[in-house]
Amino acid sequence: MKIFIAGATGRVAKFVVEGLLAKGHTLVCGSRHPELLTESERCKPVLLDLHDDVSKIQELINGCDAVYFLAGSRGKDLLQTDAFGAVKLMWAAEAAGISRYIMLSSLYALEPEKWAVSPSLQKITNYNISKFFADHYLIHSTSLNYTIIQPSILKEEPATGKIEIDPASDGANPIPDVAAVLCSVLDKENTYRKVIKCKSGDTPIETALAAV
Repeated sequence: MKIFIAGATGRVAKFVVEGLLAKGHTLVCGSRHPELLTESERCKPVLLDLHDDVSKIQELINGCDAVYFLAGSRGKDLLQTDAFGAVKLMWAAEAAGISRYIMLSSLYALEPEKWAVSPSLQKITNYNISKFFADHYLIHSTSLNYTIIQPSILKEEPATGKIEIDPASDGANPIPDVAAVLCSVLDKENTYRKVIKCKSGDTPIETALAAV
């Protein structure tokens, strides 16, 4: 499968790129800093500016079979990148005839009543607002076969290979585990048009996703 990744040099995306290449996919890796990526026969780095017009973004993704939105501004450009950048990539995907769209979001992004009472979310309210609007648009204003992954706080820790789906409270996720979830849902039709909330847990990732 040929896959476009927006934000391919991000913390999570680096592991997603590795995982998808290991599965034999061909990648077009969009980033503000494509020079940080290693080009190969199955990995083509391209300059992606989410401030660009939709038509220019579409040129980058034409011919792909699926799109990942993994871009993030780390709080520096929430409206243009995290919110509207995601929407513009949705428009570009629809215009290019690409139906599969996988997006990295944030735990409880669609449940603002939980933000103030979840300790790990209190400090990232503005980020969750941006993800609220991006997630809401993807669900209600597109015809894409989306999967939205909403992990809890990301931790730069070794993978456990285990998660908990639909947790009742916030927590944390090792970044490699979140990347593994993102890679795994690609061809799982049972995850189409689903929001998957997760944190570290006791269930192997493949087993947890099979039950979604």
